[in-house]
Amino acid sequence: MKKALMAAAALVALPVMAQAQTPSPGVYIGAEGGLNWLLNFTANTGLAAIPTVSVTPQTGWAVGGVIGYDFVGPRVELEGVYRNNQLNIGVPGTAINNQVGQLGIMANLLYDFMPGSVITPYIGAGAGVGFVDSNQSLGSTVFAYQGIIGLGWNVDTNFRVNLDGRYYGTSNPTLNGVGWTNSNFSVMLGLQYKFSPAAPAVAPPPPAPTAPSFMVFFDWDRYNLSAQALNTIKQAAGVYKTKGSARITATGHTDKSGPESYNMALSLRRANAVKDALVREGVPASAISVIGKGESQPLVQTADGVREPQNRRVEIVIQ
Repeated sequence: MKKALMAAAALVALPVMAQAQTPSPGVYIGAEGGLNWLLNFTANTGLAAIPTVSVTPQTGWAVGGVIGYDFVGPRVELEGVYRNNQLNIGVPGTAINNQVGQLGIMANLLYDFMPGSVITPYIGAGAGVGFVDSNQSLGSTVFAYQGIIGLGWNVDTNFRVNLDGRYYGTSNPTLNGVGWTNSNFSVMLGLQYKFSPAAPAVAPPPPAPTAPSFMVFFDWDRYNLSAQALNTIKQAAGVYKTKGSARITATGHTDKSGPESYNMALSLRRANAVKDALVREGVPASAISVIGKGESQPLVQTADGVREPQNRRVEIVIQ
């Protein structure tokens, strides 16, 4: 039995844990309503014939709205709730006339015990001003206070449903010479919407690092290296040495003059010439790969047979 109870508890807790959220502070608004029980009271009527009456209110209703700020845990809010209870008695010419209506404007301080959970218990207290009357004119102004205990359901980061019980009381209302005690118990169901903070701007991903590359050029139908080409190769060797461990690819190309098969062989001779120069600059031969592309990948598009200097090249890529 004990194991079965533990398993049942785990199953109940699992969805709550799985849906746990990361709440953020923010302003919220809400609407609420429910049932109100005005406790039985004895009223002083001020009439000689009927100095006091015992009043048994019927179950009434309550409806209101709220605006607040959630600090994630503590919450502060301004709330307005109207309550109405029908009475079992009416004394014409007095404030005890078949009903009691009351409006409470309250400043509340609440605390959520598990703000990051789907279901969070909370407590709260409030104080403010109440307006009480039995003729819907709300003519008696009193000090109001309340205590709250409830459960909140965080539907998502914006919507929340609250179910709570509260005690609501005021200082004794006095109207038209009639006074009574005012104690209420309410059960309230509320829906709140929290305004989400603006999402932080997402920085674009950094560009992918590009491998260092160099390019050397050749005279027509040649694979010997010029002074400028040797200087470029020396720079490439220096970059290789700063990396400590890298691979170099030397890819040879030709222009579109001459037969395709000849150009393929020429591109390989050019790539090998660059490799030999790199080795002389201290790059291990085992770190260098040689590729010949012939005339298949021109840097500048030309017609067949055109001698284009920029296509006669070796590209050195260090990775």
